Amino acid sequence: MKGGPRIGARPENRRQKIVKSLWIGLWLFYLSAPVTDLVRGGHSLGARLLGGFGLVVFVAWYLALVFRTARQTEMRYVLLSVAVLSAQATVLSLSLGREWLVLFVYVSISSGAALPGEISRFTVPGATALLAVTALAVPGGDEYMAGLLIPALMGGFAMVGIRAMVRTTIELREARATVAQLAANEERLRMARDLHDLLGHSLSLITLKSELAGRMLPDSPEQAARQVADIEQVSRQALVDVREAVSGYRRPTLPGELAGARTALTAAGVQAGLPAEPVEDHLPEEVESALAWSLREAVTNVVRHSGAQRCTVRLETLQTLAGPVVELSVSDDGAGGSAVAGNGLTGLTERLEAVGGTLSAGPAGKKGFRLLARIPLGSGS
Repeated sequence: MKGGPRIGARPENRRQKIVKSLWIGLWLFYLSAPVTDLVRGGHSLGARLLGGFGLVVFVAWYLALVFRTARQTEMRYVLLSVAVLSAQATVLSLSLGREWLVLFVYVSISSGAALPGEISRFTVPGATALLAVTALAVPGGDEYMAGLLIPALMGGFAMVGIRAMVRTTIELREARATVAQLAANEERLRMARDLHDLLGHSLSLITLKSELAGRMLPDSPEQAARQVADIEQVSRQALVDVREAVSGYRRPTLPGELAGARTALTAAGVQAGLPAEPVEDHLPEEVESALAWSLREAVTNVVRHSGAQRCTVRLETLQTLAGPVVELSVSDDGAGGSAVAGNGLTGLTERLEAVGGTLSAGPAGKKGFRLLARIPLGSGS
């Protein structure tokens, strides 16, 4: 809990110090027995002075240990402190009487609060056993032993449990923060992937039509005006697509991307070979969306980089030994060459892998380039 007592850790602010002081102060009630013995126990003046000094040192050492003024990594300091508290409790009990056996409760509690569980599971029973042995050696100690064994044992293990609970709570809080960070990173990757695919295609088309309009402007102003009108339409659609992508609602479709591919290829002077009725009615939305993104990226690369004269798009369902698959192939007769794993192909690979698909891209024979996306039909259902 933020601002609450941190078992086994130093307070980090004023509020934690106050809360932890009150929490520790509850356990100091057991010191009433030694204090009463100092006042009314009939001890000599020297015994009272030594007993009072020993009690002050014990309490000071106990508070320093449970407040953890040392760094948590200094385990030797903690073990030494528990050993010193045990020795003080033993000496004071043997010297001044059975009322001082209650100090072993503080030894058990401090070891449970300050030591990790793999150590305190031995030190707590050890402190309780030392209490029993010392009680048997103190006159009348056996009468006090029964009333102190359970508080020492249960109090120590209660601190072990509280320390483990606090540690688990901290780990869960850190895990939630990590999950939130991973989710934010995934969302940023999605946005970067969507914007790359959206704007890359639209800006390429705008660039091509702007070049066409520039060449037509002196001699064919009417045709140039049509190209400018197309530029306006593409720009408006790109703006709509970006807004929908930011909102997380946009899901591209194959008919829409095929129409856009025909427009882009025609504007670039590339002969387009597109399927007449390419869309399967039974395609799941996730599969269709992944194929639509693949088609957009492939056509954008043809327009930008290939220098091709013809581009052929094929979309069909195939029956394989592993079951039915839908396959999208985009090939051209351009310069070809090896595939460069840029943002576009990386994003496509991630999209296809999300629905169980695969992507391959590379030279198509001696000349040209082909992108092949394949998705099992059962993966997106």
